[in-house]
Amino acid sequence: MSNPSSPASADSLRPFLVIPAGGRGLRMGGGLPKQFRDWDGRPLLQVTVEAFLAPGMPPLAGIALAVPDSHVEEARSWSFGVPCTIVTGGSTRQESVWIALKTLPDLPLAPVMIHDAVRPFPPTAPLWEALEALNRFDGVLLGEPSTDTLKRVDSHGLVLRTEPREEFFRAQTPQIARLGTWRQAFQSAEAAGFLGTDDVALLERLGLSVRLIPSPSSNLKLTTPEDWQRARSH
Repeated sequence: MSNPSSPASADSLRPFLVIPAGGRGLRMGGGLPKQFRDWDGRPLLQVTVEAFLAPGMPPLAGIALAVPDSHVEEARSWSFGVPCTIVTGGSTRQESVWIALKTLPDLPLAPVMIHDAVRPFPPTAPLWEALEALNRFDGVLLGEPSTDTLKRVDSHGLVLRTEPREEFFRAQTPQIARLGTWRQAFQSAEAAGFLGTDDVALLERLGLSVRLIPSPSSNLKLTTPEDWQRARSH
């Protein structure tokens, strides 16, 4: 992919955006899923999608959202200016992503960015860097460098050693691969009954190369009430 100032792109395929938003958001409390809670007059999920359409962001080929059945009609009422497919999500995040991936056009080489519904501040420069890295790696993700001292402990809580924190990152999204790669990984995981803790874990399982691009802490995931309070100061 090119950066915003490049006159031409090494890869002419625009990325697709997939957001699994079928969860109930229990850690926020209350009955409304956190991705549909109000953020400055709009549902948070809508705000997250619109962040990818802001000036300077990579132009999208299309969007696929997997949402709870109770919110399908609401999501279909939103207009983003690019093709957007709304589907009912599955019982897990991984299943919701797989359902959404199946709705995309059959373009195996197209980059697909999988993003958390409740990360409304995706960073522009790391995202361009991640898309460019996809020309050299099977998958790419954003990650926040660890600033804490990390201790490895045994099953009894006894410290075994201090780990080098420069080798550890907190995984963020987007996580990116080409559509054909994602479909291979999700199909294989489904057949094996494998449930990953994030999307690139499915690529790692197949021995594929995954590159991490450092990303700022401002790429917040709004999971708890405390997260929402932090985000208000963004």
